[in-house]
Amino acid sequence: MMRAAAFLALMLAALPAIAQPFKGTKQPDVRYVPSPDSVVDAMLELAHVTAGDTVFDLGSGDGRIPIAAAKRYGAFGVGVEIDAKLNREAADNATKAGVAGRVRFFTQDLFEADISEASVVTLFLLPRINQALIPKLRRELRPGTRIVSHQFDMGDQWPAEKSQDVNGLMIYLWTIR
Repeated sequence: MMRAAAFLALMLAALPAIAQPFKGTKQPDVRYVPSPDSVVDAMLELAHVTAGDTVFDLGSGDGRIPIAAAKRYGAFGVGVEIDAKLNREAADNATKAGVAGRVRFFTQDLFEADISEASVVTLFLLPRINQALIPKLRRELRPGTRIVSHQFDMGDQWPAEKSQDVNGLMIYLWTIR
């Protein structure tokens, strides 16, 4: 909890409330498709998000998951999205939701982002990207960090601990050990 509070203070002091520009030229690996609100709610519930969590959404699109984590649970939300236009929309959405002080959005490649402060990571990416992320997740995340993915698992190399059907859409949970 203290670590999350220190991280929040650092983030608020070091960053303006708008999305950060991305200096690279890489294009998104995944076309943005928003997760339905029912799935967002179920993902955050499956991860047992609390006010003490820092929720990183990799490929955050319009920011709905970090915003929901901040609004419903009081968590600190971080969105990592390569598309600057979507990040501007996410920052606007956070302001409209009244949680701009509890979320930040970075325009960055998710493979290059520092995710070490996350206590929860959410994903809605393709299977090959989930699998390519496994070494990064295991290397950068602390034991006890929960990972929840909408629709796609990590394949045979990392079976999910739990899965749940949400109106015909699957979500999966892993915990860093």
